[in-house]
Amino acid sequence: MRVTVVAILETDFKQDLALAKIMNSRLLRVAKELQDIHLVGLQGRRSVVHSLTIQLSYNQKYKIRYRIMNEVPPTVACLVAESCSRLGYIPNRSVVREQSSMLG
Repeated sequence: MRVTVVAILETDFKQDLALAKIMNSRLLRVAKELQDIHLVGLQGRRSVVHSLTIQLSYNQKYKIRYRIMNEVPPTVACLVAESCSRLGYIPNRSVVREQSSMLG
């Protein structure tokens, strides 16, 4: 399985460009670490799904949030959720809504 983590860079830092540079470089570093270190075990895994794409961005309080962008088996989604929660990342609100509608 090919794992790709994409950082969605914040462009709404109108007051402080230096802050934008720091926050965006942090998000790029975190995306690379998630892909190359924390989810490296998924890369050798055989699955019906050949690729996993995860989007990282900030919420309004500058917490890192994640979202799985393509359909993956529940076991892969759980592994991603566990890895991201250990790192302190929060799921994107739309992901939480999708999961609760599937359960209810």
